[in-house]
Amino acid sequence: MNTASDIIVIGAALNGLAAALALGGRHAKRPLDVTVIDLKDPRSFVSGSFDGRASAITASARRMFEALGVWSAVAGDAQAMVDIIVTDSAKPGAARPVLLQFGPEDMKGGPSAHMVENRHLYGAMLEEALASPHISFLIGQPVESFSFGPGLAAVKLADATEHRASLIVAADGRNSAAREAAGIKLVGWPYDQKGLVATVEHDLPHNGRAEEHFTPSGPFAILPLPGNRSSLVWSERTGEADRMMALDEEGFAAELRLRFGTHLGDVRLISGRHAYPLSMFIAGSFTANRLALVGDAAHVLHPLAGLGFNLGLRDVAALAECIHDAAALGLDIGSAQILERYQMWRRFDTVATGAAMDGMNRLFSNTNPVLTLLRRAGLMAVNRMGGLKSMFVGEASGFSGSLPKLLRGEQV
Repeated sequence: MNTASDIIVIGAALNGLAAALALGGRHAKRPLDVTVIDLKDPRSFVSGSFDGRASAITASARRMFEALGVWSAVAGDAQAMVDIIVTDSAKPGAARPVLLQFGPEDMKGGPSAHMVENRHLYGAMLEEALASPHISFLIGQPVESFSFGPGLAAVKLADATEHRASLIVAADGRNSAAREAAGIKLVGWPYDQKGLVATVEHDLPHNGRAEEHFTPSGPFAILPLPGNRSSLVWSERTGEADRMMALDEEGFAAELRLRFGTHLGDVRLISGRHAYPLSMFIAGSFTANRLALVGDAAHVLHPLAGLGFNLGLRDVAALAECIHDAAALGLDIGSAQILERYQMWRRFDTVATGAAMDGMNRLFSNTNPVLTLLRRAGLMAVNRMGGLKSMFVGEASGFSGSLPKLLRGEQV
């Protein structure tokens, strides 16, 4: 059996669903026919056990979800960040004076971001995708091979069915099979760090405050969730992270409390704990013949600024605008000219962001006394300069650079 659609999206996780909605959702001005292919049933991501993961949705990403018809379904489960503090400490449990703070007076346009648990976000996106007559799902069959043009792209599944389209969008993660099939190499390196993720409950309210505590092993972030709960994302040296993951529940809770502090009262783990290796890898090209990469298939950066998913949304928004503009003119949506526009729009911004994240990680994840003095002096200087603070708030809100229409809240 052979089928055809305008676009095939490989991967039904967050970036894949965002791409499907931006290209074929009910709120697109001229929706295209999109086929989403994934081995796993996307409903399992919603009904599975709570894994404790959450995403920081910047103000621009929130506008995009409003334009896609998703935000109203998750707004009740979102926690606004109305206050952000940054500290720098020599070791876990040490005194952590606030060196930089962004309060409501610095966020005149509203909160720079909202925290939303992935289960709520994914459930709302999936419901909206299933409601679109232009989005279909092929689930349960692994991809056996890819073909990239010249006339059309094609995907052959293990059941021998072949599915053709003008363009394949690879949203299949850091180990992207589509990227590998196209021969696109990665540029970057691993860190001797792992990211630990969990959700906790505490006695006292956080009042919408997000905390970023820099330590020699990496940043320890406390991100507010609705109620007296917070999402934790912190970096540890690989050996130390492995040691902590091997601890029993009581031992892990003790390590967590040491890093969390007592300012919110007693803290309790209420989710599973997860650890994943940290790295910086960027695809040598975001496109190939009739192929576009988005999200982790295109770039994997250090999570210290919480930009991972938001960078993927920037990819999706830019790609959707390029494709819809081409379709409106009757052009080939998978042509090299259209893909080059997307590549130029997104790759330089991603490389610059990756370099900045890598530099920050190296600057803060060490015990060099000279660098310690310099970074603390720098943070305090930013805290005293309103213009610089406004620039940082703009970056944190996702309003910097050339914004696609979706990130401005406009439909495409």
